[in-house]
Order: sequence, then C-alpha cells, then structure tokens
Amino acid sequence: MLIRNFIFWLSTKKALTDAIGRRGMRYGFAQRFVAGEALADALDASRELAQDGRRVSLNHLGENVRTVEEAEHARDSYIEMTRQLHAAGLDGNISIKLTQLGLDFDRRLCERLTGEIAAAAGELSRSIEMDMEASKYTDSTLDIFEATVRRAPTTGLAIQAYLFRSEHDIERLMRHKPKIRLVKGAYRESGRIAFQKKSQVDSHYRKRIDQLLDHCAEGRCLPAIATHDPLMLDHARAGIKRRGLTPDRYEFQMIYGIRRDLQQALRAQGHPLRIYVPFGTEWCPYFMRRLAERPANCWFVLRSLAAESFHRPRSSA
Repeated sequence: MLIRNFIFWLSTKKALTDAIGRRGMRYGFAQRFVAGEALADALDASRELAQDGRRVSLNHLGENVRTVEEAEHARDSYIEMTRQLHAAGLDGNISIKLTQLGLDFDRRLCERLTGEIAAAAGELSRSIEMDMEASKYTDSTLDIFEATVRRAPTTGLAIQAYLFRSEHDIERLMRHKPKIRLVKGAYRESGRIAFQKKSQVDSHYRKRIDQLLDHCAEGRCLPAIATHDPLMLDHARAGIKRRGLTPDRYEFQMIYGIRRDLQQALRAQGHPLRIYVPFGTEWCPYFMRRLAERPANCWFVLRSLAAESFHRPRSSA
C-alpha cells in the first residue's frame, strides 16, 4: 500500500510526468500498456488482437477537459474511432471517460455529448462503454449512464468493487438489464468510502462477481469480468460453470499488455475476451495508475530509463 500511495503521489508531480511523457514512447516502456499515440496505432494493435479472436475496446486517453471546444473535440474523436473500427471490420467498441466530455464544468453538455456518441455508434450497430472515474464523479456517472442506456440499451458501465457503495449501485442498475464491467478500482480513495486492504478488495470483488452472475443467470445483465488476478478468474470461471452460462451471456476483459499469458489461457478455454486498448498523447496519468496497481511494473520504466542513460534504447516490453 505504501508503494502504491507513493506512485499516486508521484503522478501528481508534473516535472516527473512530463519527463515520462517525453521518453515513454521513444524508449518503449509506455508501449507495454499503451498501443501508441495515434488512432492508427490502436487499430494496428486491434487487428493483431482480432487475429486471435479477441474483441477490443478502444479508449482515447485524456481526462478533465476545461472547455466546450475540448469536450466537443473529444466527442468527434470518439465517433471517428467507432467509424474506423467499423470500416476495419473489427469486433470492438469504444470506452469513454465523462470528464473528457465536460463533466467537470457542464453536466448537461456531458450528457448531450455522451448521447450523441451512443447514437452514432448505434447507427453502426456498435456499442459504447463508460469508464468509472474517481468517486466524486460516481453519482453523476450513474445518472448519465441511466439517461443514455434508456436510448441506447447496449451501453455498458464500469463499476469499481472497492467502493462500499458498489453492491447497491449494481442493484440500482438491474432494471436496465445493463452490461456491467466489474473492476477492482484504480483511483486513490479514502478509507471512509473504499476498502483499503487487498484482502478486503479481493473479498468484495468475489462477492460482486457472484452478484452479477446471479443476475446474469436471471437474464438481468451481461457481466464483463475485468481482472488480471488468477484467483478472481478462477472464481469467475467456477461461477460461470456452476450456473451453466453460455459464452454469449458474459465476457472477460483485460488491459492491453497485461498478463498476456492469462489472455491466451482464457481464449484457449473458449471464453469471450475483450482487450481494453488505450492510445493517445495524454497517456501518463493512465500509465501511472497501471504502475500503482502492480508496482513490479516499475521495473519496465527503470530498465528503459537506464538504457536511455547509456544511449541504448530498448525495444518495447
């Protein structure tokens, strides 16, 4: 926990994140978790994943825009991502962040832009998913999701298992028969609202898996189990088998570049798998959260920076 908090603290230091941003793509370590800085890079990565039967979810990295123009630009980017996925014939959707659509300063604008993205995706028989950001946005995100899913029923939403409120939030959403992406949670949250110990988070993640699978068995939701934890995967697979769920009723999700061995194992077992493929120039905050989730990932950065010091750039990990 101390290492995780330290990495979160580092992520607030602009001099450091700027240094990482200048070096990350050039020296390869960011490419472990980020497909590239351009949409073309993400599409190339998606084609490779598709060859192994993996679905994708594209995410254009960026958060907390400050102007209407920036929010509208993000909307246009998301719509273009959907069109390019469709043109390439890839089995994929897009995942959006509401703070990239103006949630910080104009909730109505954010809801309108989200609806426009969902409508554009729907015209191509595509879906969108909403990321769940820090806890101060949870209520607004749930409200905007409910407004959107009424018009675009295939819209999905991420729920963070480490928040105390998540059990209630899942129950609230079941009337929409939604797609729910279950994640552990990647933001630094207070002990007043979120579980802090890994054992607690793991316990409640398992409970939320069971909650979603029970609802799935009743035809009330489509669970997307998003984890790289082998024990959580074992729990989910056992629950799926016990309930007799067929592969069209659930999916697993993993992040680009993480636990590729587990990704291959899931596909070999016949489970549907979607890979979250992030790209863009504003990748550093996302990258730092990936380090905080698993501090051992820091070694990729340290080795790459050491290689730079000796003028021997490394290839991507």
